[in-house]
Amino acid sequence: MPPIDEPLEVDVEQFDEITQNSRVPVLADFWAEWCGPCKMAAPEVEKTAKDMAGKAVVIKVDTERYPELSARFNIRGIPYFAVFVSGKPVVRQAGLVNHNQMETWLKNASATAAA
Repeated sequence: MPPIDEPLEVDVEQFDEITQNSRVPVLADFWAEWCGPCKMAAPEVEKTAKDMAGKAVVIKVDTERYPELSARFNIRGIPYFAVFVSGKPVVRQAGLVNHNQMETWLKNASATAAA
């Protein structure tokens, strides 16, 4: 399978499958259609997916369609970002961030996973 260079929209089953079984860190973007800052974050999330293709997977979780995932991680505000390694969140951050910050999280997570 070629490296994934765009964010994947996922449901609950796909979320669990990808975060638990990925061999590379996973960045999850929790968002909603009505959320202005989420729309501002979308191009940054897309750039991160392109820049980190093969080194990380980027997924998007629609909090309106899958509120159980928001509840699972006690998410109170969006956009909300989490980086997962071996199914466990190693970074959690609410609020708008740029692709440089997201890529730093993923690179740090990769280094931690390799250690």
